[in-house]
Amino acid sequence: LRTFGRTVLVTVLAAGGYVVWRSYDQRHPGEQLPHDPTLPTVVVLGNGWASTAFLKELDNQGYNVVVISPRNYFLFTPLLPSVTVGTLAARSILEPTRFLTRHMKRKTEVYEAEVYEVDPIKKTLRFVDNSDIKGEVAGTEIAYDYLVYAVGAENQTFGIKGVKEHACFLKEVWDAEKIRSRIMDSIESANFAGQTQEEIDRLLSFVVVGGGPTGVEYAGELHDFLMEDLENWYPELADRIKITLIEALPNVLPMFSKQLIDYTMSTFKENKIDIKTKTMVKEVQEKKIIAQNENKELVEYPYGLLVWATGNTARPVTRDLMNRIPESQNSRRGLLVDEHMRLVGADGVFALGDCTATNYAPTAQVAAQQGRYLARVFQKLHKKEQLLQELESAKQAGAEPAKLDSLANAVIRASNIAPFNYSHQGSLAYIGSDKAIADLPMMQGNLAAAGFATYYFWRSAYISQLFSLRNRVLVGADWLKTKVLGRCVPLFPFPLGRSLTPSAPAATSRAHKRLSFPSSSPFVSTHADLPHAAVPAPSGPAPLFVLPLLLGRLPLSLSLSIPVSCSCLCHIEAFCHAASKG
Repeated sequence: LRTFGRTVLVTVLAAGGYVVWRSYDQRHPGEQLPHDPTLPTVVVLGNGWASTAFLKELDNQGYNVVVISPRNYFLFTPLLPSVTVGTLAARSILEPTRFLTRHMKRKTEVYEAEVYEVDPIKKTLRFVDNSDIKGEVAGTEIAYDYLVYAVGAENQTFGIKGVKEHACFLKEVWDAEKIRSRIMDSIESANFAGQTQEEIDRLLSFVVVGGGPTGVEYAGELHDFLMEDLENWYPELADRIKITLIEALPNVLPMFSKQLIDYTMSTFKENKIDIKTKTMVKEVQEKKIIAQNENKELVEYPYGLLVWATGNTARPVTRDLMNRIPESQNSRRGLLVDEHMRLVGADGVFALGDCTATNYAPTAQVAAQQGRYLARVFQKLHKKEQLLQELESAKQAGAEPAKLDSLANAVIRASNIAPFNYSHQGSLAYIGSDKAIADLPMMQGNLAAAGFATYYFWRSAYISQLFSLRNRVLVGADWLKTKVLGRCVPLFPFPLGRSLTPSAPAATSRAHKRLSFPSSSPFVSTHADLPHAAVPAPSGPAPLFVLPLLLGRLPLSLSLSIPVSCSCLCHIEAFCHAASKG
C-alpha cells in the first residue's frame, strides 16, 4: 500500500511538473532568426485548420513567412456548437496565431487584415484593415514568391430568399455568441407579460436547417441545454420548447454508416427532436420558414431562432481569383488543384482546405492533413534549392565527377515529391444526452460505436487534438464546471465578435419592446410528446473495452497526448454523472 501511495504521488508530481514546464515553455518563446531579404517570401492566407497545420509543421529557416487573416487566432471549430449553449467558453477553444508563429525558428509577420485581391500573374495581393480602429495606413499591397491560399469558405445559402437576413450561421466564434444570445432572447420574450399562446409557441420553436455534423451536434447541444438547465429555471416554458431539424436529403449524417444514422434518428426521437428529411427550404421569413416536404407540399415552420448549417460556398476573393484565370478555373465548387495542392493555372500558388474543389469532404481532418503535407513539400523545395546551389558551387570549384554525380542524384531525389494522399482517421459526432457516435476504419472495414462510452471517447479525441495545453486545461475545466455547476443562462446582448465586412448590420438590441396585454390563457402545453422508440443496433452505450481499440486506430499523437489533468477531469465528471443518475 505504501509503494502504491508513493507511485501515485510521484505520478501526480511528474504530471504537475510537466504541466508547469509545458505552460512556461509555451508562454516564453525564444529568440528568432531575423528577416532575410535573400530568402523567398511565403504568404499564408488564413489561419484555419489547413494554415495552422502548415505553420506548425513548417521549418521556416529557409523562408520569410507572412500570415494574413481577418482574425488573429485559430478557432477549434468542432467544439463550436458547445459554445452556443455555454457548455464551453469561447476563449477555451481559441488560440492566438502568434502563440504559434513566435515559436517558429525565423521571425514571422502576422497581419490581422482581409485580402480582397490576388493577382497570380504579378504575384501580388492587396489587403485591408477592417478593424474598428485603424491607423494612417489601412490598406497595402505585398508581393510573394509562394502563396498558400487557405481562406476557407462562407456559408452556402443556395440563393434562398431571406436566409442572410433572418438566419444565424455557425462558422465563427461571434456566430456562436450571437446564437447564445438569441436563445435566451427568445425564451425571455416568450416569458414576457401578456404574450399570446401562439406567439409563445413560435418563440420557443428552434429550427436547425442542415443534417450534417454541425447541425446535428448543435441540435444535440441545444437539447442538453434546454433539458439540463432551462428546465430548472423556466419550468413553465420547458415543456413547450420544440427543436426541429430540417434536411433535404433522405437521411441526416450521410457520411456515417447506416446503423449509426438509425441510432442518431432514434436518439433524437427519444429526445423529442423532430427530424424533417426530404424537406427543402424555399423561403425564410422573419418569423417562419416555408419549405417543401417529400410530398411536394408547402409547409410553414414558425421559429424563434433559426440556425443555418447547410454547407459552404466560395468567398468573393476566391471567385475573383478564379475569374482571373478562367481557362484553368472553371469549377463552381471552388479552386481546382493538382495532386500536389498546386493551383491549376497559377505559378507558385498552393490552395488548401474548404476553398478547393477536390474529391474529399470539406472537413477539418482533410484540411489539417493537407497543411502538414504542404509543409513537407516546402521542406523538399528548400532542400532542392540548397542542393542546386551546392552543385553549382561544386562545378565552379572543379569538383570530381563522382561528387557532381552524387549531388545531381540528390537533386533528382529532392525533386520527386509524392502526391497528397488523404488518410481517413474516422468520423465522430455528438448527438446529445451524453451520447456520441464514432465511425472508424479498422482492418478491412469500419468499427461503429455509439452511446455513453463513445461520448467519452469523443471528448478524449477532441481534447487531444486541441492546439495547446492551455486549451486542453480550459476545455476540461469547462466540462467539469458545466456538469457540477450547470451552464450560465443570462442574456448576453453584445456578441463578442465583429463582422468581417464594414457594412454588416449591428446586433439587434432587446432594449425596446412594445408591451401589450391581449387576453390569453395560462401557460399550457400545446404539443404532445413524441412516442418513445426502441433503439436499433448498436443499442445502448458501446462497451468500455471498445475504447482501447478505438484509440489504437488513431495516430499516436492523438491517443497518447491527452493530458493527465484533463483525463482526471473526465473521470470526475463521469463520477458526477453516475451520481446524478443514481
